[in-house]
Amino acid sequence: MPHAIVGVIGGSGLYQMDGLQNVYEHEVQTPFGAPSDVIVCGTLEGTPVAFLARHARGHKLIPSEVPYRANLYALKQLGVRYVLSLSAVGSLREELHPLDMVLPDQFIDLTRHRNSTFFGSGAVAHVSMAQPVCPLLQRILARAVQATDANIHLHQNGTYACIEGPQFSGRAESLWLRSMGADLVGMTNMPEAKLALEAQMAYATLAMVTDFDCWHPREAHVTTSMALENLLKNASRAQQITAHAIRFLRHDMPVSAAHTALQNALVTAPDDMPAATRQVLELLWS
Repeated sequence: MPHAIVGVIGGSGLYQMDGLQNVYEHEVQTPFGAPSDVIVCGTLEGTPVAFLARHARGHKLIPSEVPYRANLYALKQLGVRYVLSLSAVGSLREELHPLDMVLPDQFIDLTRHRNSTFFGSGAVAHVSMAQPVCPLLQRILARAVQATDANIHLHQNGTYACIEGPQFSGRAESLWLRSMGADLVGMTNMPEAKLALEAQMAYATLAMVTDFDCWHPREAHVTTSMALENLLKNASRAQQITAHAIRFLRHDMPVSAAHTALQNALVTAPDDMPAATRQVLELLWS
Protein backbone atom coordinates (compact mmCIF):
# COMPACT_ATOMS: atom_id res chain seq x y z
CA MET A 1 0.00 0.00 0.00
CA PRO A 2 1.50 3.39 -0.99
CA HIS A 3 1.72 6.20 1.52
CA ALA A 4 0.53 9.82 1.22
CA ILE A 5 0.38 12.72 3.65
CA VAL A 6 -1.68 15.18 1.61
CA GLY A 7 -4.85 14.27 -0.24
CA VAL A 8 -6.20 16.52 -2.99
CA ILE A 9 -9.80 16.14 -4.15
CA GLY A 10 -10.35 17.79 -7.51
CA GLY A 11 -13.81 19.02 -8.39
CA SER A 12 -15.45 19.95 -11.69
CA GLY A 13 -12.85 20.68 -14.36
CA LEU A 14 -9.96 19.50 -12.17
CA TYR A 15 -9.31 15.90 -13.08
CA GLN A 16 -5.55 15.69 -12.65
CA MET A 17 -2.78 17.31 -10.66
CA ASP A 18 0.18 18.87 -12.41
CA GLY A 19 3.71 18.78 -11.09
CA LEU A 20 3.65 15.37 -9.43
CA GLN A 21 6.72 13.18 -9.82
CA ASN A 22 7.05 9.40 -9.61
CA VAL A 23 3.40 9.20 -10.59
CA TYR A 24 1.43 5.97 -10.60
CA GLU A 25 -2.23 5.07 -10.39
CA HIS A 26 -3.50 3.06 -7.46
CA GLU A 27 -6.78 1.16 -7.40
CA VAL A 28 -8.16 1.16 -3.87
CA GLN A 29 -10.95 -0.93 -2.40
CA THR A 30 -12.65 0.02 0.85
CA PRO A 31 -15.42 -1.46 3.03
CA PHE A 32 -17.62 1.21 1.44
CA GLY A 33 -16.83 0.24 -2.13
CA ALA A 34 -14.48 1.79 -4.65
CA PRO A 35 -13.69 5.52 -4.68
CA SER A 36 -14.71 7.79 -7.55
CA ASP A 37 -11.68 6.82 -9.63
CA VAL A 38 -8.18 5.44 -9.31
CA ILE A 39 -6.08 7.48 -6.90
CA VAL A 40 -3.08 9.09 -8.53
CA CYS A 41 -0.12 8.95 -6.16
CA GLY A 42 3.16 10.76 -6.48
CA THR A 43 5.48 13.22 -4.81
CA LEU A 44 5.78 16.98 -4.95
CA GLU A 45 9.28 18.01 -3.90
CA GLY A 46 9.45 14.93 -1.73
CA THR A 47 5.98 15.21 -0.17
CA PRO A 48 3.80 12.13 -0.81
CA VAL A 49 0.51 13.23 -2.37
CA ALA A 50 -2.67 11.41 -3.37
CA PHE A 51 -4.99 12.98 -5.96
CA LEU A 52 -8.59 11.91 -6.52
CA ALA A 53 -11.00 13.25 -9.14
CA ARG A 54 -14.25 13.67 -7.21
CA HIS A 55 -16.51 13.16 -10.22
CA ALA A 56 -14.10 10.69 -11.91
CA ARG A 57 -12.05 11.60 -14.93
CA GLY A 58 -14.39 12.56 -17.73
CA HIS A 59 -16.89 13.84 -15.15
CA LYS A 60 -19.13 10.78 -14.92
CA LEU A 61 -20.71 11.12 -11.47
CA ILE A 62 -23.44 13.54 -10.44
CA PRO A 63 -22.92 14.94 -6.92
CA SER A 64 -25.28 12.41 -5.32
CA GLU A 65 -23.42 9.52 -6.96
CA VAL A 66 -20.01 10.48 -5.60
CA PRO A 67 -18.97 7.69 -3.17
CA TYR A 68 -17.98 10.09 -0.40
CA ARG A 69 -17.36 7.43 2.25
CA ALA A 70 -15.18 5.37 -0.07
CA ASN A 71 -13.26 8.48 -1.16
CA LEU A 72 -12.38 9.62 2.36
CA TYR A 73 -11.77 6.10 3.67
CA ALA A 74 -9.42 5.41 0.74
CA LEU A 75 -7.41 8.55 1.50
CA LYS A 76 -7.22 7.53 5.15
CA GLN A 77 -6.00 4.07 4.12
CA LEU A 78 -3.14 5.78 2.30
CA GLY A 79 -2.16 7.68 5.46
CA VAL A 80 -3.48 11.11 4.46
CA ARG A 81 -3.59 13.66 7.31
CA TYR A 82 -4.48 16.80 5.32
CA VAL A 83 -7.25 17.04 2.70
CA LEU A 84 -7.37 19.92 0.23
CA SER A 85 -10.75 20.15 -1.48
CA LEU A 86 -10.99 22.09 -4.76
CA SER A 87 -14.57 23.07 -5.54
CA ALA A 88 -16.59 25.19 -7.93
CA VAL A 89 -19.27 27.33 -6.24
CA GLY A 90 -21.90 29.91 -6.97
CA SER A 91 -21.86 33.26 -5.21
CA LEU A 92 -24.76 34.38 -3.01
CA ARG A 93 -23.20 37.75 -2.21
CA GLU A 94 -22.68 40.91 -4.25
CA GLU A 95 -19.04 41.16 -3.18
CA LEU A 96 -18.12 37.61 -4.24
CA HIS A 97 -17.55 37.80 -7.98
CA PRO A 98 -16.93 35.12 -10.58
CA LEU A 99 -13.20 34.16 -10.63
CA ASP A 100 -12.85 35.20 -6.97
CA MET A 101 -11.66 32.55 -4.53
CA VAL A 102 -13.10 31.87 -1.09
CA LEU A 103 -11.93 29.83 1.90
CA PRO A 104 -15.22 28.89 3.59
CA ASP A 105 -15.15 27.92 7.25
CA GLN A 106 -18.78 26.84 7.76
CA PHE A 107 -21.25 24.61 5.93
CA ILE A 108 -25.01 24.19 5.75
CA ASP A 109 -25.88 20.65 4.73
CA LEU A 110 -29.06 20.53 2.63
CA THR A 111 -28.35 17.17 1.01
CA ARG A 112 -30.95 14.42 1.35
CA HIS A 113 -29.72 11.22 -0.29
CA ARG A 114 -26.15 10.74 0.95
CA ASN A 115 -24.74 8.63 3.74
CA SER A 116 -22.91 11.15 5.89
CA THR A 117 -21.20 8.98 8.50
CA PHE A 118 -18.88 6.02 8.85
CA PHE A 119 -20.67 5.05 12.06
CA GLY A 120 -23.69 2.85 12.70
CA SER A 121 -23.97 -0.95 12.70
CA GLY A 122 -23.37 -1.11 16.45
CA ALA A 123 -21.04 1.88 16.78
CA VAL A 124 -22.14 5.38 17.82
CA ALA A 125 -20.11 8.59 17.62
CA HIS A 126 -21.07 12.27 17.54
CA VAL A 127 -18.29 14.38 16.05
CA SER A 128 -18.54 18.12 16.68
CA MET A 129 -19.02 20.13 13.48
CA ALA A 130 -18.61 23.47 15.24
CA GLN A 131 -15.34 23.94 13.36
CA PRO A 132 -15.57 21.76 10.22
CA VAL A 133 -12.60 23.40 8.50
CA CYS A 134 -9.13 23.24 10.02
CA PRO A 135 -8.10 26.89 10.59
CA LEU A 136 -4.41 25.98 10.37
CA LEU A 137 -4.85 24.33 6.98
CA GLN A 138 -7.06 27.20 5.86
CA ARG A 139 -4.28 29.62 6.77
CA ILE A 140 -1.80 27.64 4.68
CA LEU A 141 -4.19 27.79 1.72
CA ALA A 142 -4.46 31.56 2.14
CA ARG A 143 -0.65 31.85 2.05
CA ALA A 144 -0.62 29.66 -1.03
CA VAL A 145 -3.12 31.90 -2.83
CA GLN A 146 -1.01 34.99 -2.12
CA ALA A 147 2.17 33.20 -3.20
CA THR A 148 0.52 32.29 -6.50
CA ASP A 149 -0.89 35.68 -7.46
CA ALA A 150 -1.28 38.66 -5.14
CA ASN A 151 -3.99 39.97 -7.49
CA ILE A 152 -6.37 37.10 -6.82
CA HIS A 153 -9.44 38.36 -5.00
CA LEU A 154 -9.40 36.07 -1.97
CA HIS A 155 -12.13 36.08 0.65
CA GLN A 156 -11.44 34.43 3.98
CA ASN A 157 -14.23 32.61 5.77
CA GLY A 158 -17.84 32.29 4.74
CA THR A 159 -20.68 29.78 4.74
CA TYR A 160 -21.06 27.20 2.00
CA ALA A 161 -24.58 25.81 1.51
CA CYS A 162 -24.46 22.34 0.00
CA ILE A 163 -27.52 21.38 -2.05
CA GLU A 164 -28.37 17.94 -3.43
CA GLY A 165 -28.30 18.83 -7.12
CA PRO A 166 -27.68 17.96 -9.85
CA GLN A 167 -30.01 20.81 -10.81
CA PHE A 168 -28.96 24.34 -9.97
CA SER A 169 -31.10 26.24 -7.46
CA GLY A 170 -34.41 27.81 -8.34
CA ARG A 171 -34.60 31.57 -7.80
CA ALA A 172 -36.76 31.18 -4.68
CA GLU A 173 -34.23 28.69 -3.31
CA SER A 174 -31.33 31.00 -4.11
CA LEU A 175 -33.01 33.87 -2.26
CA TRP A 176 -33.78 31.50 0.64
CA LEU A 177 -30.13 30.48 0.90
CA ARG A 178 -29.15 34.15 1.05
CA SER A 179 -31.67 34.75 3.83
CA MET A 180 -30.12 31.85 5.78
CA GLY A 181 -26.78 33.62 5.81
CA ALA A 182 -25.10 31.41 3.20
CA ASP A 183 -22.40 33.06 1.09
CA LEU A 184 -21.76 30.26 -1.39
CA VAL A 185 -23.74 27.43 -2.92
CA GLY A 186 -22.28 24.16 -4.13
CA MET A 187 -23.13 20.47 -4.38
CA THR A 188 -20.17 18.45 -3.10
CA ASN A 189 -18.55 19.57 0.17
CA MET A 190 -21.14 17.68 2.20
CA PRO A 191 -20.78 15.06 3.48
CA GLU A 192 -17.13 15.27 2.45
CA ALA A 193 -16.17 17.63 5.28
CA LYS A 194 -18.09 15.56 7.85
CA LEU A 195 -16.40 12.34 6.80
CA ALA A 196 -12.94 13.92 6.79
CA LEU A 197 -13.48 14.96 10.39
CA GLU A 198 -14.76 11.52 11.40
CA ALA A 199 -11.61 10.09 9.81
CA GLN A 200 -9.51 12.57 11.83
CA MET A 201 -8.08 14.32 8.77
CA ALA A 202 -7.67 18.10 8.63
CA TYR A 203 -9.89 19.51 5.86
CA ALA A 204 -10.05 22.81 4.00
CA THR A 205 -11.77 23.97 0.82
CA LEU A 206 -10.52 26.24 -1.93
CA ALA A 207 -13.83 27.43 -3.39
CA MET A 208 -13.69 29.00 -6.84
CA VAL A 209 -16.60 31.27 -7.70
CA THR A 210 -18.00 30.67 -11.18
CA ASP A 211 -21.33 32.53 -11.18
CA PHE A 212 -23.99 34.41 -9.19
CA ASP A 213 -26.36 31.43 -9.04
CA CYS A 214 -29.77 32.91 -9.99
CA TRP A 215 -30.61 35.46 -7.28
CA HIS A 216 -28.89 38.47 -8.83
CA PRO A 217 -31.27 40.92 -10.54
CA ARG A 218 -28.68 42.10 -13.08
CA GLU A 219 -26.37 39.13 -13.68
CA ALA A 220 -27.09 36.15 -15.92
CA HIS A 221 -28.44 33.03 -14.26
CA VAL A 222 -25.98 30.20 -13.92
CA THR A 223 -25.62 27.63 -16.69
CA THR A 224 -23.31 24.65 -16.93
CA SER A 225 -21.32 26.20 -19.77
CA MET A 226 -20.90 29.45 -17.80
CA ALA A 227 -19.73 27.63 -14.68
CA LEU A 228 -17.25 25.42 -16.56
CA GLU A 229 -15.90 28.33 -18.60
CA ASN A 230 -15.07 30.33 -15.48
CA LEU A 231 -13.76 27.28 -13.64
CA LEU A 232 -11.36 26.50 -16.46
CA LYS A 233 -10.07 30.08 -16.28
CA ASN A 234 -9.16 29.40 -12.65
CA ALA A 235 -7.88 25.85 -13.18
CA SER A 236 -4.22 26.69 -13.74
CA ARG A 237 -4.20 29.00 -10.72
CA ALA A 238 -5.83 26.28 -8.63
CA GLN A 239 -3.05 23.89 -9.65
CA GLN A 240 -0.40 26.43 -8.59
CA ILE A 241 -2.16 27.20 -5.31
CA THR A 242 -2.34 23.52 -4.46
CA ALA A 243 1.35 23.05 -5.21
CA HIS A 244 2.28 26.02 -2.99
CA ALA A 245 0.06 24.71 -0.18
CA ILE A 246 1.77 21.32 -0.32
CA ARG A 247 5.19 22.98 -0.19
CA PHE A 248 4.15 24.97 2.85
CA LEU A 249 2.76 21.84 4.48
CA ARG A 250 6.06 20.08 3.91
CA HIS A 251 7.83 22.60 6.14
CA ASP A 252 5.00 23.13 8.62
CA MET A 253 2.74 20.14 9.20
CA PRO A 254 0.46 21.55 11.89
CA VAL A 255 -1.14 19.38 14.53
CA SER A 256 -4.82 19.96 13.87
CA ALA A 257 -7.71 19.55 16.29
CA ALA A 258 -9.17 17.35 13.56
CA HIS A 259 -6.42 14.80 14.20
CA THR A 260 -8.05 13.94 17.54
CA ALA A 261 -11.69 14.57 16.57
CA LEU A 262 -12.82 11.16 17.82
CA GLN A 263 -11.20 11.53 21.22
CA ASN A 264 -14.38 12.86 22.82
CA ALA A 265 -16.83 11.73 20.15
CA LEU A 266 -17.11 7.98 20.62
CA VAL A 267 -20.16 6.85 22.59
CA THR A 268 -19.70 3.14 22.01
CA ALA A 269 -16.46 1.77 23.43
CA PRO A 270 -14.50 -0.10 20.74
CA ASP A 271 -14.62 -3.30 22.81
CA ASP A 272 -18.42 -3.10 22.79
CA MET A 273 -18.67 -2.76 19.02
CA PRO A 274 -19.41 -5.81 16.86
CA ALA A 275 -16.11 -7.25 15.69
CA ALA A 276 -16.80 -6.59 12.00
CA THR A 277 -17.75 -2.97 12.67
CA ARG A 278 -14.74 -2.38 14.89
CA GLN A 279 -12.45 -3.83 12.23
CA VAL A 280 -13.71 -1.27 9.71
CA LEU A 281 -13.63 1.69 12.08
CA GLU A 282 -10.25 1.05 13.73
CA LEU A 283 -8.55 2.76 10.80
CA LEU A 284 -10.32 6.03 11.66
CA TRP A 285 -8.79 6.40 15.11
CA SER A 286 -5.40 4.89 14.24
